[in-house]
Formats: sequence, C-alpha cells, structure tokens
Amino acid sequence: MRNMIVVYSDDKKLMLELLAKGRELADGLNKTLVGLSIGKSTSEREQDLIYYGADQVVSTGEDQDYVKAEEYSEILIKIINELSAEIVIIGNTKNGKEIAARTAGDMDTGCITDCSKLYLNENNEMMAERIVYGGNAVAVQSLTSSPKIYTMIPRVTDALPKDEQRKGEIIKKEVTPAVSPSKIIKVQEKKVEGANIEDAKIIIACGRGVKKKEDISLIKELADFLHGETIGCSRPISADLNWLSEDHWVGLSGHKVKPHIYVAVGISGQIQHLAGMRGSDVIVAFNKDPEAPIFKAADYGVVGDLYQALPLFIQKIKQKMG
Repeated sequence: MRNMIVVYSDDKKLMLELLAKGRELADGLNKTLVGLSIGKSTSEREQDLIYYGADQVVSTGEDQDYVKAEEYSEILIKIINELSAEIVIIGNTKNGKEIAARTAGDMDTGCITDCSKLYLNENNEMMAERIVYGGNAVAVQSLTSSPKIYTMIPRVTDALPKDEQRKGEIIKKEVTPAVSPSKIIKVQEKKVEGANIEDAKIIIACGRGVKKKEDISLIKELADFLHGETIGCSRPISADLNWLSEDHWVGLSGHKVKPHIYVAVGISGQIQHLAGMRGSDVIVAFNKDPEAPIFKAADYGVVGDLYQALPLFIQKIKQKMG
C-alpha cells in the first residue's frame, strides 16, 4: 500500500510552500510526509525541512553543480519506488516541470502541471486546479493512476511557521544515477533590473491606462514614497510596448507575486493579470472604468483618471508623511 507523500523543489522558498501543502494533505489522508533533498545539502537545511512540516527527510547527497533533469528524475523514481509514494508534488520551476514530466513518462503514470490548488474533495480524493485557455478558465482535474505527480506554482500557499520542537527522521541515501549524454556547458544568471519583483513587499504596477512611456515616472514617484522596492506592469506594457522589461511583468505568463501591498494603476484586471497577483495581502486599484474587473479583486478602489487621481494621492501621502 502506498502511504507516502513526497515533495521536492530545487527552489528553497517554494520547497517550504510545498511542505505546507503536503502537510495539509498528509494530515487529511493520514499519510507520512517526506521532504526530498537532491544535490548539495547541509544538515541544517535538512533539519529545517522537519521544522517546516516534514515527517521524514530523504537526502540523496548527489553532488552536482547544476540540476540535470535526466539524472534528477532517475533519482526521484528510485526514491518513489523505495518509499511506495502515492503522491508526489514538485515545484513548478523550469527544472521542476521537466523533472516531473520525465518522471511521469518513465513511470507510465499521470502528471498535472501548473497547479494553482491541490485539495481533497468530499470523498477524500485528490483534486487539482490549473488555469487554462490563456487564463480564461480554470480546469478541475484528478488522476486515477499511481503514483500521482503534480507540479505546483509558487506563492499560492504560505509556508508553515518554523517549529523547532517538531521531530522527524533524516535518512541519507546514496543514489547514483546513470550519467546522461547531455552536458551543461554554462549557466548564466539572468540580470534583474532593480529588486526581484517576486520578493518585493510593496509593488506599484501600471497597465495600459498609462498613455506614454514617460508617464511611468508617476508610478515610480508613488513607489518611492511608499518605499516600494520595484514597479510592476501588465502584459501590454512589457510584451507589446516594451516600455518595461519582463522583469516587471506580473501575470499568468509573467511573474507570480504575493506582496503585502499591490497598487494597480490603469490595469483593467483581466484574469491573466489577476492570476499573477491575486495572493497579495492588500490590493489597491486606480481605474477610470467603474466596471473594470480589477475592482472585484481590490480591497480599496479609486474610480478616476489616473492622471488626476494619482497626483492627488501622492500629494496626500506627502502630507501624511510630513
């Protein structure tokens, strides 16, 4: 009988989010939650996985400089088989999606990618939700094969608080995969303009309501006064007009963000954009159209022309801040 849930991600922050979701599912299904560590790791890192929700941590100790999906999927398959895992949740990163697909293909089992929700229905069956058709619909899916493999997108689940009183087992395994014929010649970090938008606590974002590239200075001014680390934008500003780089693009095909405050200026709020920022703690919207979809997601809304409303808003903030 398969009685394990295994979670893995090459992204450390996402791994903690997956542990929170895995903990919820493990408790609901009365199963053991295993955090998998592949590649370079430390005893402190492995212990942290226990503190953040895992019952067991399996560390393979495979020492590689870079993630190679062919070899990592082989390691994952061996661990899944040894543990008789029923559910496998992998971080929806570039590497994670390839590892998940290869693993599912080699094991002849089902895989659902880009999951925004994983939960148990009234019959205690695993269900997955993912945004489809370019953000115009949400698909609700389930798997009948076993093991069930899912990839989950970042910032849809909060990590559990660190509990240093939690106890668990750390298991070291030596798993050496066959050397794949492909070679990673070079990995170059992408240069980010300013702060990483995915880590920002305050984001001021602009949309097609901004008429000229020069007018983004208004958005920057507001960001400065609110101590925003960076500015964001909707798809047209980045992909169509090239007024800002993709580093600032928030949305289904852009960055998924979860700041404390998200201010949307001149953004209509199509589902593709909402998919990237709906997890924000507080959403403030400026739009001249009172029927704009963004207001349905906003906690606070200002109906008005941004060229009139935003300067007044900035002036009020200046007065408030002395």
